[in-house]
Amino acid sequence: MPNPLLPPEERHLTPDQVEALDKRRDLGHTFLVIAGQFAVIATVLLLWVGQDLTYSPGWAHPMAYYFIVACGIIFVMGVAGLFLRRGLPRVD
Repeated sequence: MPNPLLPPEERHLTPDQVEALDKRRDLGHTFLVIAGQFAVIATVLLLWVGQDLTYSPGWAHPMAYYFIVACGIIFVMGVAGLFLRRGLPRVD
């Protein structure tokens, strides 16, 4: 009898499909960890962004650019991680 707690599409998987599903979810978890680490980095960069935008001349705002790149990485890795991590987690 299939486990009723699992989504219907995951109830009748072969062992190879379960292994592929676990690998996909592990990769999603890795992407979420990377997004979290970059969130910490972006928080630290945020401390310098205001000063950089105020005092740097012209278009020379390296901290602001680093902050924008870090936010982009957070968004991309977070969305990809959530997409890959969807479903119920396995119980170890």
